[in-house]
Amino acid sequence: MPVAIVTGAAGLIGAETCRSFAAKGLAVIGVDNDMRSYFFGPSASTDWARQRLESDIEGYRHVNADIRDEDAMEQLFAAHGTDIEVIVHAAAQPSHDWAAKEPFTDFSINAQGTLVLLEKFRIHCPKASFIFMSTNKVYGDRPNSLPLIENESRWEVDPDHPFAEHGIDETMSIDQSKHSLFGASKIAADIMVQEYGRYFGLNTACFRGGCLTGPGHSGAMLHGFLSYLMKCAITGDAYTIFGHKGKQVRDNIHCSDLVNMLWHYHQAPRIGEVYNAGGGRFANCSMQEAIAICEQIAGRKMNWSYSDDNRSGDHIWWISDTRKFQNHYPDWQYTMTIHQTLEEIHSDFVGRLQAAV
Repeated sequence: MPVAIVTGAAGLIGAETCRSFAAKGLAVIGVDNDMRSYFFGPSASTDWARQRLESDIEGYRHVNADIRDEDAMEQLFAAHGTDIEVIVHAAAQPSHDWAAKEPFTDFSINAQGTLVLLEKFRIHCPKASFIFMSTNKVYGDRPNSLPLIENESRWEVDPDHPFAEHGIDETMSIDQSKHSLFGASKIAADIMVQEYGRYFGLNTACFRGGCLTGPGHSGAMLHGFLSYLMKCAITGDAYTIFGHKGKQVRDNIHCSDLVNMLWHYHQAPRIGEVYNAGGGRFANCSMQEAIAICEQIAGRKMNWSYSDDNRSGDHIWWISDTRKFQNHYPDWQYTMTIHQTLEEIHSDFVGRLQAAV
């Protein structure tokens, strides 16, 4: 039976990948050691998601191991060898703020851990697909140099600019901008994934995600924008907007739409590819707009405040141009709007709260 190895299996994208790929007939092995609880505290633990996977997916196998552990990864890959058909690498230290606290930890997870996986892939299952969840933070703060116009509730790019209609494409430079240490460690991994594809002729792809979202997210203040925002809307916890008048724009792609992108790539893999992967013009919002939607769905005003101190390197406006991927895989399409996604997040979080009582 063909095998899929999914790292960060209990995270948002990892868990959705496990469910989706298992439903398509693959034997799924998830690798996750709940480092998210170390990064962001017990409330951000993904252990509940691991339990769901083990309960919901027949034959699912969970490996509680660190991707930096070469011996553990060697044992895993050697045990399955050429039965491994696809590796989806979604494990990461995901916060640019947290990376500055422990740079060595951040780099070792994001860069070294990726290298460990690439080597095991090259040695044991070189005909497989290696799919890496990268990030739009590889572009650093260069998007902030775009000609931006302030509207009532959001920033927008000058309509005469080439990126205005469809968003930012893969031609944007990653050089000479402020990335955060997180962005730098993800660049190292991103380039290495590309290089294993081009140098060794392997099927590798980097998906440079915008905001990735959905009901399976363990949202925390430092990571998981829409999930954490809705959590605060429901519980009444305080939420702080950092800078840019709350008009900063993010595109948000539902985890199911993103994982469907990964599946399409795996069906016809290409060597050393790079794709921007976000909600694009189909699904995006500013902070102000997201708060208004959350208040509408939750049926209450949010307890939010504003700070002029924007996060270092934070994007003022980001919308992904996904036309390159859509040209390569024309059967893929978006399905989930911002409003639909937030309604799903609300329903899931309320259900978990009720189950915990």
